[in-house]
Amino acid sequence: MKDKTKLIHGYHAFDEETGASSFPIYQCSTFKQASIKDGQAYTYSRFGNPTRTALEEAVAALETGKYGTAFASGMGAISAVLLSFNQGDHLVMCKSIYGGTFQLVNEVMNRFGIEVTFVDETNLSEWEHAIRPNTRGLYLETPSNPLLSVTDIAGVVAIAKEHHLVTMIDNTFMTPQFQKPLALGVDVVIHSATKFINGHSDVVAGLVITNDEEWHKQIKLQQKVLGGILGVEDCWLTMRGLKTMGLRMEQSARSAEKISQMLEDHPVVKKVHYPGLPSHPEYDIHKRQATSGGAVLSFELASQEAVYTFSDALQIPIAAVSLGGVESILSYPVTMSHACVPKEEREKQGITEGLLRLSVGIEDTEDLIADLEQALAKVRITVK
Repeated sequence: MKDKTKLIHGYHAFDEETGASSFPIYQCSTFKQASIKDGQAYTYSRFGNPTRTALEEAVAALETGKYGTAFASGMGAISAVLLSFNQGDHLVMCKSIYGGTFQLVNEVMNRFGIEVTFVDETNLSEWEHAIRPNTRGLYLETPSNPLLSVTDIAGVVAIAKEHHLVTMIDNTFMTPQFQKPLALGVDVVIHSATKFINGHSDVVAGLVITNDEEWHKQIKLQQKVLGGILGVEDCWLTMRGLKTMGLRMEQSARSAEKISQMLEDHPVVKKVHYPGLPSHPEYDIHKRQATSGGAVLSFELASQEAVYTFSDALQIPIAAVSLGGVESILSYPVTMSHACVPKEEREKQGITEGLLRLSVGIEDTEDLIADLEQALAKVRITVK
């Protein structure tokens, strides 16, 4: 079964009892038990709910995984994974990382005695050299946010297996549509389902998928005892969005590729970060492990003044936090996704005041390009 078919038929998308074409919302906190003597599948919605189970099974199937767990946010999912480690454990992580993950590592995990070393994710030797006797896992985010740097997934997995370490990846940007890390040997896959999986900017959700039963038990325990469950209405909305993900991602990625080409040739743009461009330094690696450059790109203008002029002139993309909606979304990492990262660290990562991130929606490609060009023309006038 291919992906677009799997999005509709690859899981319990229909209610077997009634035949309802949309899986029901089981709006309840507790469940009537047949007997107090025996257990049953569902007893209390924090422990499990049929609507949430349907979503968890759906995303596990799309990632070709056995187990899925849904959380109230992407950060809830990331936290459940990273806080599964113990005091004294050491992790190696990519340096180009989502701001919320960076904040979790530096302001929470260090209080629990979990150490982290950040490495240049594009350099496999740095991953290898950062491993210590107490290292327990390697954490990837590829392509990274917001610079779209690419990590060689198979290369990192090979290092991890040699040292008997767990591998974890944030697969939000690529989605299961374009990149399947479990098939490349990764142990744990994380998604902010807020983004492309839901796709309509009306849900905040996180997902964890694995084939490892022990890891699944640990993640399920985190979900249960910390209580960060995804509500049933949000589960239902995410499943509804999931059904059109294949079509949405194709259109958005097609537009993103053409937009990145236009930006790369534009005299006002200093640099474009998009793994679907042959000029991207890790283009060949990305091409081996993903089927598309994706729907997110970032680009650099000369200054903050240029950024403000450009964003004020745009008419179609909305200026907003987040990404992955049907509408194109322009974000400014300095004040949005990476505002919680100290300026010195941002600059070390390459997140300058001239950097903008664009999540490309499903609007007509020609309209988006025309709008971007007229906004860039305003920058050219200002710069002159």
